[in-house]
Amino acid sequence: MAEKHLDKEFLEHLIKALVAHPEDVKITRNVDEMGVLLSLKIHSEDMGQVIGRQGSTARAIRSLLRIVGLRNNARVNLKIEEPEGSTRPPRASASAGAGAGASAGASADASADEELKL
Repeated sequence: MAEKHLDKEFLEHLIKALVAHPEDVKITRNVDEMGVLLSLKIHSEDMGQVIGRQGSTARAIRSLLRIVGLRNNARVNLKIEEPEGSTRPPRASASAGAGAGASAGASADASADEELKL
């Protein structure tokens, strides 16, 4: 009694078309009271392709999944899991990241002003 999950099949087809290692694409589907959660595991070399610049590709994939979910009366969310052996440092909290970015931008502006004063 194989039940068809259109959201999972759609995501699998879409991701396999994007990545260089389609054999490493693994998708798990969990259903709870909040809706459907699709967890995506891919090869570490393919993370850039799936996430895109500033997350634009990942945002587009999530939007498409929401549309597929609406057609099936379900709320569908996507979680992109970090691959094993990733070299990316752990993510800082949102408040710390915003403050660090603001101070780094301010110091860059100050150095640019100093260069202009020559």
